[in-house]
Amino acid sequence: GEQDSVLEIGTGSGFMAALLGQRARSVLTLEDQPDLARFAEVNLRAARADNVQVRQMDGRSGAPSLGPFDIIVLSGSVHDVPADLLAQLKPGGRLMAIVGDEPVMRAVRMTRRADGGVDRLDLFDTVAPRLRGFAEAPRFSF
Repeated sequence: GEQDSVLEIGTGSGFMAALLGQRARSVLTLEDQPDLARFAEVNLRAARADNVQVRQMDGRSGAPSLGPFDIIVLSGSVHDVPADLLAQLKPGGRLMAIVGDEPVMRAVRMTRRADGGVDRLDLFDTVAPRLRGFAEAPRFSF
């Protein structure tokens, strides 16, 4: 909603951040690749997305000093959602992610309850590129 503070991890071109910025009070988007962060910054300024801030940094731990957030969006897939990201949601806050391993991934919405617990709703099956830097599942090997 119009009063929401949003954290996006994985800025890319800035397209999702621009869309989020049209519906939220503020968007902080984190990108670990300097060239992509600069590219997104140029795109977002051109789009006059003045309420979107790009930070060139590793987003795996989110931005705990700048939270908590109403919404966290992971723009890429992860094996699972790190607990330290869920901890940066306000009570009632929502995290959107694509979770799992190829060929089976699911878009999920995780909502932080007032008691600190988290409810997960699986929305639909999909596949998306891995978000850089997020650890893979341990694979069994001999």
